[in-house]
Amino acid sequence: MVRQLTMWIDSHCHLDAPDFDADRDEVVAQASAAGVAAIVNLPGHVDHFAKASKTRERYGCITGFGIHPMWVAGPSAHSAREHVAVLREWVQREKPELIGEIGLDFFIPDFNQEEQEWFFAEQLKIARDFDLPVSLHVRRSQDHILKHLRRIRVCGGFAHAFNGSAQQAAEFIKLGFCLGFGGTATFPQAQRIRALLREIPIANVVVETDAPDIPPSFLGTMSSRTRNSPVYLPQIGQMLAEVRGMSPAAFAAATTANVRRIVASRLVSQEGD
Repeated sequence: MVRQLTMWIDSHCHLDAPDFDADRDEVVAQASAAGVAAIVNLPGHVDHFAKASKTRERYGCITGFGIHPMWVAGPSAHSAREHVAVLREWVQREKPELIGEIGLDFFIPDFNQEEQEWFFAEQLKIARDFDLPVSLHVRRSQDHILKHLRRIRVCGGFAHAFNGSAQQAAEFIKLGFCLGFGGTATFPQAQRIRALLREIPIANVVVETDAPDIPPSFLGTMSSRTRNSPVYLPQIGQMLAEVRGMSPAAFAAATTANVRRIVASRLVSQEGD
């Protein structure tokens, strides 16, 4: 009897990152063999779009384009407001499945809140104009993100590495978002995030690696610099399924269906082009 492989989707990954330049083919092949059916790849700056486009073409990634808040207002920022027009051009030409990774980060030192919010709002307008879901970076900024989402309505998306309150989670869900859980939730000490994973509707849960970042507990500590990888998604998913009290197969089926639901309209429209 042939054993059926449990299939997963990595809802947030940076496969185009330099960390994978030496072995990207091997990583994708190993992830696929382990049961990773698809990878959502999200570059964070206009300088990364061309490489992400090639990654999409080679590996069939579900792809977003966006300008990450870390490139907007942190110490390493080098995004100009003109880059929003560049993003719009890429979206028009390349027809990605989503916009992202975009959002707000009020954790980074010396952040410029006004600049972050301007970039975020303008990118939400692009998502609205092209009827695309968004992948959100939400760090110490949940209420500000929600404020913008209520003002500039988009067709839902993913709230990556969600660590807000249950009340904030409910508000994101009302706006059509799934919440992303990954390496952090594999640590037993992450009790609040694990409680949230148990409590929210399964229809709003997705699994992610954020590779090469946020390594899971079996790779070291929360502050570990060990490279994360989509190869580890099935193991991460199994650990999260245990937290949720579900079988890995049922958890994988539900979270995979959730990703496909968010990006479905875009995938269908492209198949018909």
